[in-house]
Amino acid sequence: MATQQRRPPAPATARPVSPDSEAVDEEIVLDTRSFEPMIPDLFTQLPPVRDSLVTGTSQVQDETVGVCLPFLSGEDAAFEYNEHGVPRLDRERHVRFLHKSLGRLPGAFVAADASRPWFLYWCLAALTLLGEDVTSYRESVAETARSMQNDTGGFGGGGRQLSHLATTYAVVLSLALVGGEEAYEVVDRKAMWRWLCSLKQPDGGFQVCLGGEEDIRGAYCAAIIITLLGLPLDLTPESPAWTGDSSVNLLSGVGDYVRRCQTFEGGISGQPNAEAHGAYAFCALGCLALLDHPARSIPSYLDVPRLIAWLSSRQYAPEGGFSGRTNKLVDGCYSFWVGGCFPLIEACLNSGGAGGASAAPDGPAAAATTTSSSTNSRGGLPPADDTLFSREGLIRYILCCCQDQTKRGGLRDKPGKNSDAYHSCYVLSGLSSAQHQWELDEPDAPPPPQQQQQQQQQPDEENETAASSDASPPKAAAAAADLVWAVLPYLEGVQIFDNKDRVRPIHPVYAIPQQNVLAMKEYFRKKQGL
Repeated sequence: MATQQRRPPAPATARPVSPDSEAVDEEIVLDTRSFEPMIPDLFTQLPPVRDSLVTGTSQVQDETVGVCLPFLSGEDAAFEYNEHGVPRLDRERHVRFLHKSLGRLPGAFVAADASRPWFLYWCLAALTLLGEDVTSYRESVAETARSMQNDTGGFGGGGRQLSHLATTYAVVLSLALVGGEEAYEVVDRKAMWRWLCSLKQPDGGFQVCLGGEEDIRGAYCAAIIITLLGLPLDLTPESPAWTGDSSVNLLSGVGDYVRRCQTFEGGISGQPNAEAHGAYAFCALGCLALLDHPARSIPSYLDVPRLIAWLSSRQYAPEGGFSGRTNKLVDGCYSFWVGGCFPLIEACLNSGGAGGASAAPDGPAAAATTTSSSTNSRGGLPPADDTLFSREGLIRYILCCCQDQTKRGGLRDKPGKNSDAYHSCYVLSGLSSAQHQWELDEPDAPPPPQQQQQQQQQPDEENETAASSDASPPKAAAAAADLVWAVLPYLEGVQIFDNKDRVRPIHPVYAIPQQNVLAMKEYFRKKQGL
């Protein structure tokens, strides 16, 4: 369906030629004084479908739409809009805000003392997305991280604070962002491995700290830490998940734990039998993408069509942004937590290959299996021939509604809210997802059926060893962690932003540039032991 436009462009007008001029032809110019931006009606009007029942939730939603519409309609005097009604990315102002946020903060921030590692990650990641070189922070980041590390493994929110998977994740990513041996060598990998083993639970999940809650955040953070630092998957005998079976390791049961977190809505909850949340959906997909190729792992453990339906329902019009839960308001941070799910799902759908068939029929997607040759290799899931969300809508929301245009700079939840480091990081990360497309090679195919039958008929020791090795989670996880994603600018349809406003791409799973991921992995791969 053709998109209805709010305002037609002003017609070209002919400039009259002076009688004294020697020019023969008229010069055709565009009368820029009467030019008005092209903005689809979808982003400038109230939603076409509205619930007639008035509730407190619906009233707050209407108020949010009312706050956003002037920004989306190109009517805010603080902005200079392009021909699509989209302002430029105020890169310089945001960079100043982020550098300032890495300095000494006001006294009120003492309440956020346990989040110091997060401030490092949010600011460094956002600066990197904006094209800044953050290696100048290497020494100070290493020194700060060293003060937060505990002898028993992991990093706390500050000195003498309990180690926590969330703050450890933030520290490790911060060290990866600044890079270099000085940063990498901060981590006590042996203590880290033992600490992670102490958090691993028999049901496949991880506690976020000793004696703390078990949720999908913990599983995702642990998988990121394990694969970035090149830690062994073996469990220590002291681990709660230890069984004495050598096949049970740090990543065993993670897929089943993720499966149990999918809700009746199709989204993912933090724990089984809880409410679906956008950030948990990203953590779930990130976990699965590190267990095996996404074309195999994601449909093996999740009902992908229901998940896509739930994620798609999180994007609202006219705002264009995402909410994190059903009946909640849009928030700039979900530009990443929800928007960042789609590259992983598209990799699942578009990298089917023969390998995808081996796992998908046993998963929730098996019920959708058809005999169509175009879908059978994906367990019945058709490829994503087009983007699965409105990239234009998300880009409009980010650039029109999430930029703080005061002297402060930075990015925010929505108009009327203050900018902060958290939203600056995840809004820019979501913008990166909307501006780029990621591709992944086809998964390796299993042996042809005839070869498999021969191996079964001749079960010699060599074949048994090979079959066991090929099916082992450690091998699949190692291969998945080493996958190299190809990234390209997304150029389909009308590009509503200026090219200079494109931010850097980030790895779909690790949420930092792929070159930083590869550099840290390569460094630890070359080291002998822990």
